[in-house]
Amino acid sequence: MRDGRRSSRIAITRALVQAGLIALTSFSLLSCSSKPDASTVVMIIESSPTNLDPRVGIDAQSERIDELIFDALLTRDEHLNVQPGLAESWNIPDPLTYVFHLHSGVKFHDGRPLTARDVKWTFDSLVQGKIRSTKASTYRFVSHIDAPDDSTVVFHLTEPSATLLWNLSEGAIGIVPYGSGEEISAMPMGSGPFRFVSAEQDKDVILERYPEYWGQKAHLPRVRFLVVPDMTTEALELRKGSADLAINALTPDMVLTLQRQSQLEVLRAPGTVLAYIAFNLRDPILKDVRVRRALAHAINRQPFIEYLLRGFAQPAASTLPVQSWAYSSDVRTYPYDPERARQILNQAGYSPNNGVRFHLTMKTSTDENTRLMVAVLQQQLRDVGIQLDIRTYEFATFYSYVIKGQFQIYSLRWVGGSNEDPDIFEYAFHSQRMPPKGANRGFYVNPKIDALVDRARTETDQSKRKAMYFEIQRILAEDLPYINLWYLDNVLVHTSRVKSLSISPPGNYDFLKTAELAPN
Repeated sequence: MRDGRRSSRIAITRALVQAGLIALTSFSLLSCSSKPDASTVVMIIESSPTNLDPRVGIDAQSERIDELIFDALLTRDEHLNVQPGLAESWNIPDPLTYVFHLHSGVKFHDGRPLTARDVKWTFDSLVQGKIRSTKASTYRFVSHIDAPDDSTVVFHLTEPSATLLWNLSEGAIGIVPYGSGEEISAMPMGSGPFRFVSAEQDKDVILERYPEYWGQKAHLPRVRFLVVPDMTTEALELRKGSADLAINALTPDMVLTLQRQSQLEVLRAPGTVLAYIAFNLRDPILKDVRVRRALAHAINRQPFIEYLLRGFAQPAASTLPVQSWAYSSDVRTYPYDPERARQILNQAGYSPNNGVRFHLTMKTSTDENTRLMVAVLQQQLRDVGIQLDIRTYEFATFYSYVIKGQFQIYSLRWVGGSNEDPDIFEYAFHSQRMPPKGANRGFYVNPKIDALVDRARTETDQSKRKAMYFEIQRILAEDLPYINLWYLDNVLVHTSRVKSLSISPPGNYDFLKTAELAPN
């Protein structure tokens, strides 16, 4: 096993040198921006939000900035359970009826009271097609919504849906004022702890503290989200103090370099973004579960995590993150064991011929980190007699192959909270969710999984749902349609003038709600 670790380490080092990605040891003294004024915190983002209407925007920047401007009916805790938000309580008198009771005294940023009428409008505008949004399908089981008084909202469903509460929580949606149409994307009006000031495409978004906020008030007077798409420029901005914050925007090597700067601090915490390898189960070789299990034993995650990711990741055994209330660790695992991999392949009838048992083709994007990963993966599989051929494409082309099922193996990540709710099992593994209807891109079929997923999606008793999801994870670990690789840590680099920071598992921007500026 030491030889395997050493060879993987050498392969990663060579790949890093060839790619020119060894950590920068010095930065240019030039910087793009002046230092922020004393009352403004500058946070770097890699791209502008596409739409700040919380009913429409689905990119990471839109959703994360929206969470600061808008409130949702529900929030999520550190275990990804739903908790009270605008709704201080709720009850479910029957599986088709959800009744929410709103906080009193909540106001939009223009002073208008937020009432049940606004909640009803927010979802009616989606369900009835008053605005165009891909989020509308999320609420397809909503028959109609009643607002019997200013503080009560009643959702009526066409069929039971245990995922409704998750889809009413922060990150998924935010409440807009009654009558809001598409114009709200240019001038967002919410009830959250920050209110919108301005936005300029590819430049910045500016928010300011809303002093009349009904909940815990923000401490920061103003936040400027500065768009900096280039990673080296991001590092320069932080080093010179012209920016204060950046989360999950820098390579591990760059983070370690910046960590040596006396004016900068690094905060890290386990995250939910999952890297995985998926198989085409219609393939003549990969449809044999023994081959998939051999591949799992042949892959050594540790060198990737230690040398490529610099320790900013944790091994994964499930599609769900460990923080989830539905996560189970009681599943079959596949420790690195190349000898065991060889035995399984022999038993499956794949004896080596001149050292090669068979060829597999892995399609990948031109992303540099992915290219480094597959170069090392290629060597690890070669050690057990599998020749891994790499085909590299621009991301759009690569992704089109993936969603069409034109691959043997690929690797991607679940990002943006998509794997934080256990309903991911329906989207990624149900036999009725093969593309274009879902993300079961490997054509996995197991009637037991289908039945468990269908039952769990309609069961409102969380303890019963949890037992079903435990069984789903156990079966998936046996069948191995995926190899779950690792969860990426959330890494926040910030200047010392910003205090009281904490990172939530999704890596969103809610730390700005509690952050403070250090006294001068």
